[in-house]
Amino acid sequence: MKAMGAIPAGWSADRGGMLLIGGQRADKLVDAAGDTPMFVYDSAMLTARVAALRIAMPAGLSIHYAMKANPFAPLLAHMAGLVDGIDIASGGELHLAVAASISPQHISFAGPGKRDRELRAAISAGVTINLESEGEAARALHIADIFGITPRLAVRVNPSFDLKGSGMKMGGGAKAFGLDAERVPALVRQLIAAGADWRGFHIFAGSQALDPAAIIETQTATVALAGALADAVGAAPPLVNLGGGFGVPYFPRDVPVDVAAIGATLGDTLERRADSLADSRFAIELGRWLVAESGVYLCRIVDRKISHGETFLITDGGLHHQLAASGNFGTVVRRNYPLAIANRFGAAGEEVASVVGCLCTPLDRLGDQLSLPRAETGDLVAVFMAGAYGASASPSSFLGHGPALERLV
Repeated sequence: MKAMGAIPAGWSADRGGMLLIGGQRADKLVDAAGDTPMFVYDSAMLTARVAALRIAMPAGLSIHYAMKANPFAPLLAHMAGLVDGIDIASGGELHLAVAASISPQHISFAGPGKRDRELRAAISAGVTINLESEGEAARALHIADIFGITPRLAVRVNPSFDLKGSGMKMGGGAKAFGLDAERVPALVRQLIAAGADWRGFHIFAGSQALDPAAIIETQTATVALAGALADAVGAAPPLVNLGGGFGVPYFPRDVPVDVAAIGATLGDTLERRADSLADSRFAIELGRWLVAESGVYLCRIVDRKISHGETFLITDGGLHHQLAASGNFGTVVRRNYPLAIANRFGAAGEEVASVVGCLCTPLDRLGDQLSLPRAETGDLVAVFMAGAYGASASPSSFLGHGPALERLV
């Protein structure tokens, strides 16, 4: 038997043991949708998550949603009404954000390798572009000049430090992301001289960190770096995007991040910031932390079999929808996401079983040797922590199975 991550707080069942999502029975949601697999996102949990973050963070700090975590249109529209800005990473995400009636003035566009047509669309719409290189800056200025538009341009900084303990390091050393810090002042002065609307700095050192001390250390260093860069430029950045990095507890022994401790220290750090940042606004950019715990992936057991004494529950879902839960996205050693039999939610374990998908690969495993209540063909499996990097980060076309359904309730 192997351990699994803890099911997040806030999930419950009705008297019959059926998982409730947004106050609705999981089986009724499946019946209404007409099929499985499906992702279901709880809008009340999203609202509560943003509200809790605002309470924890310093007054006046802007909260941005990194929509790459989950771009599902109804969820994106819901998040747009809760946060202060939306961060995108492609022209496709720009189209989705605009379709969700998000004001371009509240959108910022990061990511290396922006194509000219993406730059044109962003500049024409009035989106802030976080420039990743001098070459990208030159192309953006040229495009803006052709169209006679004053572009809104920020500079993404590759800091000399990274976020310790982060699952994905975005700063420190040679990186495809942003300009090395020592090159930033010259580019900013060039942008200002060219007549661009300089919007500030984007400094993102890493993601999926669970150690609040590491996040605090990185935020303190980031504010200090922004002050040094502002001094070197000779102008205050209108906005300093501090990035995010707040992780979520997917696996056994993972502990939720203490956002209250982070917010309290960040408030002190901002109070002591350099004079050159006195008029600057600050933001944090989060994706996974805001939406991961709100989502459940529901799939149905289509077969139950025994092989060499081991029980396998075979579902109609799998890694083509939930790549991360299968252990094939961002992890080296496979560990179990929180999982339950949805129609026996909260019941004690009665057997050890592995939950696998329908794909012809041994990689398609949603739960490995878990203690579960006995499950039969037709029962529903719920994989938790499915609100971020699920449907949009998985190979839904693999073997022709197609995408999962999605619902916001």
